[in-house]
Amino acid sequence: MSDDDHVHREEFEHDPVAHAEARAGMTVGELAEEYGAAGVGAATVHEAVDVYAEMLDEDVTNFFGLAGAMVPTGMRRIVADLIRDGHVDALVTTGANLTHDAIEAIGGKHHHGRAGPPCSHSDESDQRGHDERSGTSMREHDERLRDEEVDRIYNVYLPQEHFALFEGHLREEVFPPLEAEGAVSIRRLTEELGRANAAVNDREGVDEGPGIAAAAYENDVPVYCPAVQDSVLGLQAWMYSQTSEFTLDALADMTTITDQAFDADEAGAMVVGGGVPKNYVLQTMLVSPDAYDYAVQLTMDPPQTGGLSGATLDEARSWGKLEKAARNVSVYADATITLPLVVAAARERVE
Repeated sequence: MSDDDHVHREEFEHDPVAHAEARAGMTVGELAEEYGAAGVGAATVHEAVDVYAEMLDEDVTNFFGLAGAMVPTGMRRIVADLIRDGHVDALVTTGANLTHDAIEAIGGKHHHGRAGPPCSHSDESDQRGHDERSGTSMREHDERLRDEEVDRIYNVYLPQEHFALFEGHLREEVFPPLEAEGAVSIRRLTEELGRANAAVNDREGVDEGPGIAAAAYENDVPVYCPAVQDSVLGLQAWMYSQTSEFTLDALADMTTITDQAFDADEAGAMVVGGGVPKNYVLQTMLVSPDAYDYAVQLTMDPPQTGGLSGATLDEARSWGKLEKAARNVSVYADATITLPLVVAAARERVE
């Protein structure tokens, strides 16, 4: 390179990476600030806290998308608390999360398990059902769970009798009041589910709280479940519809959620996981004159496949789902790790 080709610059002093401190007694917010001193994923989490804290302003209409196994893996209370404290204006979730939410509301439990072998439920097992000497394969492990009527969600176990409890709950507490209304919206179904969850939880004195759907019902927050058919809740609704006048209007919710988007002065999207909840949250802005001003995505799906679940929020900007000037960040990590951290740190700033 000749002297003429050399690009001159001033001494480079821009925003140096520091070394994060982790000390005893730190608050979550303080830890998130330390993340901002570092690079790679830590810096991204710090940015997500910044954006989500701005979203929690009372002037921002917040849409919350909840996909994945967030309820059975222990994220239920975080979402319910956000709803109760006025930080969610519309929730879009899966029928599976609503199913597991109701199971806990009426007295069922999810249990710690293993992601794979070794496992046994013999007298030689420890209190979580693990037998380190069994040496079984993953297939044998799951075959044993099948025989014992235990469903596995990675490292979480759910005894199948809880689904029978849930079925009875739907048939006795949820579906009958809706049957006389004819075709009802999915939002109306989730509203009645929340009412029934709260009522049974209180009546039976269940130790666990009434949960997400109940919090939404009690605080007039709509819960949308556009793919309700893809769940035990949807299966039970279909089965009940075969012998009754009960049925669901799949298009009815489109009006109310798009009205919420249309009426928002500022709008924010917190998207946990991908799939239908993510798209349903983001597509609301396609029929609105404006778009999202803020968005945070917590996912583990990579963008390189071209699939929606891993698609960046910057990509959503090209569709008109985000404003050109929107503040947005995508965090690629396990949401059971990032959701509590981002929510706690953001709430520490604003409360």
